[in-house]
Amino acid sequence: MSGRAAHRLPGALLAAFALAALAELVSVAVDARTGQLLAKPLLMPLLAAYVAARRGPRLLVAALLLGWGGDVFLLSSADGAFLAGMGCFAAGHLCYLVLFGRRPTRAGLALGYGLALVVALALLWSGLPAELRVPVAVYSLLLAAMACRASALGPLAGAGGALFLLSDTLIATGVAEAPQPPAADLWIMLTYIAAQALLTAGILRSRPRTHD
Repeated sequence: MSGRAAHRLPGALLAAFALAALAELVSVAVDARTGQLLAKPLLMPLLAAYVAARRGPRLLVAALLLGWGGDVFLLSSADGAFLAGMGCFAAGHLCYLVLFGRRPTRAGLALGYGLALVVALALLWSGLPAELRVPVAVYSLLLAAMACRASALGPLAGAGGALFLLSDTLIATGVAEAPQPPAADLWIMLTYIAAQALLTAGILRSRPRTHD
């Protein structure tokens, strides 16, 4: 690959990700199942390829590809698919936590995320299927930790972590058959796509320039 082509590759991959995201959101909005089956599996591989083209951290590529695994599992209605998808996302959150390192997090923010976790679980607990309660609680703790720690990298990653928490909370309300906002599926995907994109941007921006 020529130097000029290599220079253009990240931009082309980012544009492809944006087009796939638009196709996914439109498909969700009009309830086009075929469009979702085609567009959703493209999202995270394209974003991971963009990171690889930018020579970003391998753990970030891994986190995004684990998100792809979660996306694919959640497209299925097969028994165990929800737990498998949650497991993929949990592994992705672990990758993010390692990437965030030991940078300090504000105590007030940690307290806020902790309170949000306790309140959400308390409100949804009785509505969750019995076999999902413990897995959801463990996953939620890991998700809240990731969302909180993301803020240590700056506002982009912090916003990404918060949106990831919001997206998965909306999913949990559906599983627990709790009240949801209108067009909940659209909000779930919009916040999820934005979360992964902002986490990616925040992590790439936080790297020392000598690593580019």
